Amino acid sequence: MHTVSICRQGEKYVPYLRTCVGAGRANEALRAAFQRHLALVQSKIGFRYLRFHALLHDDMFVLRRDETGKMIYNFQYIDDVFDMMLEKNIRPFVELSFFPDCLRGGDSTQCWWKGYVTPPDDFAPFCELIERLVKHLLARYGADEVRTWYFEVWNEPNLYGFWDGTRTQYFELYKMVAETIKQVDGALRVGGPATSNFVPDSRFDGEKEDEEAALTHKVEDLDSLQWHGVWIEEFLTFCQENKLPVDFVSTHPYPTDFALDGHGRVTERSRNVNALHKDMTWLKETVKNSAYPQAEIHLTEWSSSPSPRDYTHDYLQEAAFIIKTNLDCIGLADSLSYWVFTDVFEEQGAGDSIFHGGFGMVNYQGIVKPAFHAYRMLASLGDECIYRDEHAFVTKKDKDICGILYHYPIRESIALSRYPDASKAEKDLSQGEIYDAALHFTGFMPGQIIHLEQLDRNHGWGYRHWQEMGCPEPPDRAQTEQLCKLALATKTWDVQADDKGELCLNIALEPWNVVRFFTGD
Repeated sequence: MHTVSICRQGEKYVPYLRTCVGAGRANEALRAAFQRHLALVQSKIGFRYLRFHALLHDDMFVLRRDETGKMIYNFQYIDDVFDMMLEKNIRPFVELSFFPDCLRGGDSTQCWWKGYVTPPDDFAPFCELIERLVKHLLARYGADEVRTWYFEVWNEPNLYGFWDGTRTQYFELYKMVAETIKQVDGALRVGGPATSNFVPDSRFDGEKEDEEAALTHKVEDLDSLQWHGVWIEEFLTFCQENKLPVDFVSTHPYPTDFALDGHGRVTERSRNVNALHKDMTWLKETVKNSAYPQAEIHLTEWSSSPSPRDYTHDYLQEAAFIIKTNLDCIGLADSLSYWVFTDVFEEQGAGDSIFHGGFGMVNYQGIVKPAFHAYRMLASLGDECIYRDEHAFVTKKDKDICGILYHYPIRESIALSRYPDASKAEKDLSQGEIYDAALHFTGFMPGQIIHLEQLDRNHGWGYRHWQEMGCPEPPDRAQTEQLCKLALATKTWDVQADDKGELCLNIALEPWNVVRFFTGD
């Protein structure tokens, strides 16, 4: 049993755990359900920034040509979204995408709502749109406010689906957009390249993806390969050579690989649970050794997989995965943005079930998932760590103590790829043995009360309660209200320090369970 003295001075750490969170696209933020879910997330977690796609999509009506060919600019929908966000105490992490119809260079689109992704021959009109937008934001919200925001140029331009162009074209877009923003206000923060998850091969070394170069469908052990970020080194070199600003570097370290095998078939593979730590370590060293060692590092998308039909997202194991990986990677980045906070998300259209493996930590009906509890518990931690091991993280803030116990069964990997149904997620749920967590605390006040809550199969997991109801599709209003309450109801109890201010905390943790303990309110 490990002894933890709550009186000892701990190690300060940067609480990057809730710096940023993701959402689907800008237009979805105009919906009532989206806004209700955001209000819930902000009241219980409190993220600082929100990032989403398609701010410049035609469904936001930012730009059109009139019958004479004149450009008509209209930022009213953007104002609605940003006003709503600021009212809920969350700032924009502005992803500048996609091309409005009148500026597109071709017919290629992304998602059912058809975001145009083909770059035009001339980026000047797009940069004029960016200049007008930035000036508008400064006038509406003030320089002091907008200088706290981030401006990210595009999303995953290394993938054909998001950028029907070359690497050189993207670098030129970054150059022109970054210079445009800085010319308006040099204190605004701009960065990129917002590329997709790491790879262990040369498939992205050229101007476009080379499917034949993919290795992940050819080897059994993915962790035997050397993984690296996509376009990061080339991007930093290009910016150095062209004397461009890079206030932050962004990329998306999903722990999976959906590689084409050269014959049009996708091989879906998942890496070791420690993949994120390896990738973030590589990225931090790469930025440190570049011409931009002071650049912030923002991982602007991340989850257990990049599939909005992965049933693990609805399951208990997602919470343990989130907690373990976030805590393991403290100090390696300025943000790790979970993709996404709500199932009001439509890249592949609406889900056919109320639980369909969607990315969100809150489902469409407002029923929270284990991922929500994971972030809520992480958000309650103090900023000074006084003890940690592979199952525990104990912090303090002023006189209050808060810690998390979690049981991620240690094995080579957890299969987090796309599932056609929940059977694989159910199989993973049964993996592992009980772990007996035991901590001996000293330094409490005699008789002090310590509060505990537990997330497990029977408490705080709305999906299981929905199954027990018979999986109504959809639940009626009374059932929905009941599920919302049950999903929030983790198991709670209190323990008490003895007359010496000591406490022996012994908890038998089943696989994937999470326990939070805390003093104070």
